[in-house]
Amino acid sequence: MSNHNNPGQAPDTGHEWDGIRELTNAPPKWWTICFYLSLLWCVVYFILYPSIPLINGPNEGLLNWSSIKEYKQAVAKYQEIREPYMDQLETMSAEQILADQEMLNFANSYTNALFGDYCSACHGAGGQGVEGRFPNLRDDNWLYGGSVDAIKETITNGREGMMPAFQADLGQAEIEQLADFVIALPQGQATQAGWSLYEESGCGLCHGEDAKGVPDFGSANLTDSVWRFGDSRDEVIRTISKGVNQEDVEGSRSAVMPAFDERLSDNDIKLLTVRVWSFGGGQQ
Repeated sequence: MSNHNNPGQAPDTGHEWDGIRELTNAPPKWWTICFYLSLLWCVVYFILYPSIPLINGPNEGLLNWSSIKEYKQAVAKYQEIREPYMDQLETMSAEQILADQEMLNFANSYTNALFGDYCSACHGAGGQGVEGRFPNLRDDNWLYGGSVDAIKETITNGREGMMPAFQADLGQAEIEQLADFVIALPQGQATQAGWSLYEESGCGLCHGEDAKGVPDFGSANLTDSVWRFGDSRDEVIRTISKGVNQEDVEGSRSAVMPAFDERLSDNDIKLLTVRVWSFGGGQQ
């Protein structure tokens, strides 16, 4: 399908530069055929599909196809499949959804975008949180409780942690001793002197006499190995010294979750509650 000419004997245009002649060899026949077929395909495409603008408006093509129309058809098909599930979800409680595996699977699929839009910026796409900044939703450690009702209340009304700064009430030595006590607690190495300082400083009023936290206050469990703001000695000292959400204290920790009651519907809040609970850390 092609002619193999000796380049030394091939016809040329008479133009030569630096010893290089400009030949006039015809391209291979297969290449010529493909070239004309591509031109034919362009003509067929212009006839069938939207292509070039015309005098009276765009050429819509014989197939009357458009990407917008295809998109709207896909959305309509999706809505048709989703509608029965959504109607059923609106009449079910969070507990009922959790007890129905089919509805639970749909709820978690539906809330992928919802969680991504409103929650993942802080808690991560998988709810894993950011160490030292935002809580992990996948463990079973909950400041305000991990029940369905507690999670729903958290999403609806938001949360704002509070811990007083002790830098004005305790000396540096006492703060460091208290920090060492808190670090030793999860390791089972807390001393009696540490317990005494814990009680005298009033820490038990929020964290409980057993230091396991009080969900009503949102106070942390100090006996586990989960750390809200980091487990290094310097970080613990800072938390005790500067407190949490103390506006008049420079360096105070910030721990605020916004309320979503005005941004999300009751149904969306319910479905997000189901998703957070089903991450694996929800409590009965």
